[in-house]
Amino acid sequence: MAEKLSKELVAFQRLLTIMDELREKCPWDRKQTIHTLRKLTIEETYELADAIIENDFEDIKNELGDLMLHIAFYTKIASEKNEFEMADVLNGVCEKLIHRHPHIYGDPENSGQVVKVDSDEEVKQNWEQLKLKEGKESVLEGVPNSLPAMVKANRIQEKVKAVGFDWEEPGQVWEKVQEELEELKKEVDLFNPSELRSSSFEEGDKEKIESELGDVFFSLINYARFLDVDPEAALEKTNKKFTKRFQYLEKEAKKIGKKLKEMTLQEMDEYWEAAKKK
Repeated sequence: MAEKLSKELVAFQRLLTIMDELREKCPWDRKQTIHTLRKLTIEETYELADAIIENDFEDIKNELGDLMLHIAFYTKIASEKNEFEMADVLNGVCEKLIHRHPHIYGDPENSGQVVKVDSDEEVKQNWEQLKLKEGKESVLEGVPNSLPAMVKANRIQEKVKAVGFDWEEPGQVWEKVQEELEELKKEVDLFNPSELRSSSFEEGDKEKIESELGDVFFSLINYARFLDVDPEAALEKTNKKFTKRFQYLEKEAKKIGKKLKEMTLQEMDEYWEAAKKK
């Protein structure tokens, strides 16, 4: 254990030393600010997410390294401004973890007595209650505004569940999905297909359909949560599956010297079914 710890500390110190050298000697690294790094950090996070979807541990390792670099970079910039240092970052998250795990480290407000929990759900519920005690006025304050809509919906639902605002069983959620689908269909059925695609289609009517469609998505994400399925990961896997099948279709069309626009839907469907079998 001590040997492993020493190895990890040496590697971490090496990263911090390199960061110091780059900040001092490299024109590009010296020029960066927390604002110029932001978009790059988001990109690196998505690259890690892609590696996780592919279950590629070699790539996961590399992407985690890139994110570690970004953490060191932000911290270096902050230390230059006398805001905080790496020790502050690490100690801060350590204290937070200890405080939010009273079932392991004890509750300081109750003479250090260890809180009893029987499931991961109870842990999550305690977590949200502790965050409110830390000064948050709403359980939804911790959901970043810039999250993609699907991820945000999932996090919102998980947050409110932790304080007891939730359905009791999957069947109830599925009924809600069907109810929202019916409400969407009622709005859409007020118009014929040509009206829906017309430039004269009233903005107010479009907003009603958009609102109902949003309710459908929200309820489907809720249902996915009850099935213990990550909706974002599920959709991304379908995206990748569709992409592979469509690229197979393009490849096969090229072999016979045809452009997709020259093929009938029936011809394309034959290749599509072949791609599914492959």
